[in-house]
Amino acid sequence: MNEQTRIELEAAAFRGLIKHLQKRTDAQNIDIMNLAGFCRNCLSKWYKAEADARGIELSYDSAREVIYGMPYNIWKTVHQKKASDEQMQKFEETKPLHASISGPK
Repeated sequence: MNEQTRIELEAAAFRGLIKHLQKRTDAQNIDIMNLAGFCRNCLSKWYKAEADARGIELSYDSAREVIYGMPYNIWKTVHQKKASDEQMQKFEETKPLHASISGPK
């Protein structure tokens, strides 16, 4: 496989992941983070970090909108539930396994 084809396949897989996460609004970020060590916000930060590395001007809010499919504040209001004490405890316990991310907190 040549490099261009690999890049195109990776980009298609990424778009598929984003589309799936936009459809699965029931999958809360805290649950994804606790299980997989990354969430939609992580993807947004990776997206912005790559834009920054390429000298492309992109705000964190714009990166979030790409990932969430809508402005984050709207997604949060419509879809995000308050994390339970158990979810927050698991979040703290799994912190060493969370993705390394540069960018806004």
